[in-house]
Amino acid sequence: MAAEPLKIAIVAGEESGDLLGADLVRALRKATGREVRLVGVGGRHLAELGLQSAFDAGEIALIGLSAIIRDLPRLMRRIGQVARLVAQEKPDCLITIDSPDFSLRVARKVRAAAPAIPIVHYVCPSVWAWRPGRAPAMRPYVDRILCLLPFEAKELERLGGPPGTFVGHRLTQDPGVLAAAAEQAKPRDFSLDRTKTLLILPGSRRGEVRRLIEPFGETVAILGRRGHKMRLILPTVPHVADLVRSATANWNERPEIVTDPQGKWRAFGVADAALIASGTVSLELALSGVPMISCYRFDPVMQAVQSLVKIWTGVLPNLIADRPVVPESYNSYVRPMSLARYIEGLWSDTQLRGWQKDGFAEVRRRMTTAKPSGEIAAAAVMDVVKGNRGIGE
Repeated sequence: MAAEPLKIAIVAGEESGDLLGADLVRALRKATGREVRLVGVGGRHLAELGLQSAFDAGEIALIGLSAIIRDLPRLMRRIGQVARLVAQEKPDCLITIDSPDFSLRVARKVRAAAPAIPIVHYVCPSVWAWRPGRAPAMRPYVDRILCLLPFEAKELERLGGPPGTFVGHRLTQDPGVLAAAAEQAKPRDFSLDRTKTLLILPGSRRGEVRRLIEPFGETVAILGRRGHKMRLILPTVPHVADLVRSATANWNERPEIVTDPQGKWRAFGVADAALIASGTVSLELALSGVPMISCYRFDPVMQAVQSLVKIWTGVLPNLIADRPVVPESYNSYVRPMSLARYIEGLWSDTQLRGWQKDGFAEVRRRMTTAKPSGEIAAAAVMDVVKGNRGIGE
């Protein structure tokens, strides 16, 4: 007889979380030899694997406390809806992915309604950066946390949180990343009169794009006035593509807007430098070997509580390498005249560029795992399904 299908409830709102979830589901199918049936909420990548999302995952892809507070009544209804669905479906496991303000509330409600359902959370909340009390608060309703960064499992243990397993990141084995890294490793023309390729990455959420697209455009204009010949490429995701097109329509230097993954990785391969919104893309670029400067503007509510943030940097490559590899500009320090000069230093053969390249090599070394991250994550999930809820690595 064929093995019973494995029923997995999944909650993924962000594009990055949807990709992680799809990678994990494929690894579960391979590891168990069983069909995996999905219920819950996810995006286009999980849909390709059979998930019929309970609603548009974009509804929970929010950024900033202001957005969460503004949409709180609707979010609370969606949290209740998903929790009831999961409790009713009685899956072999609930896997919540990132978006902790939404997904961990779902997990807590599911544990109260159906205590027998094992719960795994994928992507450790940044308890090591701010609000460390979240770590012990998760322990009653999260059985395991799958950690992307090498220091997170020990931090969870130190703070009294749920057991954590370092799984690494799927990006270290991503064919697109590997192809881009191979291109970046080739000799590069640094002659003064050449055309430089600049990536513009203003974020995957509407709030990010609205806060950063104007200073990014001003930076490009300054570079043009300083005599640089440029090719601009702006990789983005489909749900913000129209916003990006309208916001860049009046730029003197018009970017090539790319929405397909293959086009994105080709752009990473040819880029001389990147101007980005802080986020997962910084790790993508670091593993690809693309020098960058990272920017972020808090929404008004987050600005009011930013004193609670205790971490020394907000950029993933810096955290992983444990040194300042990538320059970062926040809030009022997102200044186009400064950003333009950083870019000039990154797309030339400078010590600044070399410092970043060396740092990226250290990031890759620390992120390397013996097996692909999806396989490690799948093994941890099955360990929890089999009842070993309290064992971490």
